[in-house]
Amino acid sequence: MSDPYVSPRFDSSALVIIDVQNDFLDDGPLGVVGTADRLNELERLTKLYRRMGRPIFHVIRLYADGDVDNVRRTSFDAGVRVVQPHTEGADIPRRLLPNDVTLKPEQLMKGDVQRISDREFVVWKPRWSAFHRTNLDAFLDVLGVDTVIVAGCNFPNCPRATLFDATELDYRAAIITDATSGITQDRIDDIVPIGVVPLTVAEVEAAFYG
Repeated sequence: MSDPYVSPRFDSSALVIIDVQNDFLDDGPLGVVGTADRLNELERLTKLYRRMGRPIFHVIRLYADGDVDNVRRTSFDAGVRVVQPHTEGADIPRRLLPNDVTLKPEQLMKGDVQRISDREFVVWKPRWSAFHRTNLDAFLDVLGVDTVIVAGCNFPNCPRATLFDATELDYRAAIITDATSGITQDRIDDIVPIGVVPLTVAEVEAAFYG
């Protein structure tokens, strides 16, 4: 039986796609195995949310001005550079976007949202969670969102951190297992106890279409 306090409310949900950028695809300089294989399901999700008129947030990384996670500082000190502002590696794959989008790094790194269509946005996050040092919570509140549907790149790191913060902020939260790289059953089992609901793309489609 579904728990009425944690079950997703799709009519008041937003899709939050984490770190799906060219440098993080399998063949990128900081590639995460399996991310490219998730693009078909991610595309299905974005198209579904556009059809339903629900918000989509593409949450991305941009490394600039030495603002880098401690765990990656050694590689950056050695000259490794990924998801740099104004580079193709930082771009979101075109197939996940509603139109041709040129990211605005200076705007994003000030904490502003970049609107790319009526209900679709890009947000920059400086660390793992989409809620850490960002205005995502405020944007979701303005849009009346109480449920975050999370998918994207490398579950153990950024999607997982985002889900923990989402539940601490009392959002209903779901992880889309077939549209997220780095996911295993053990990792799913780890987040269910905090109220995260695992779903597939097909199950989200069925929830919208009844």
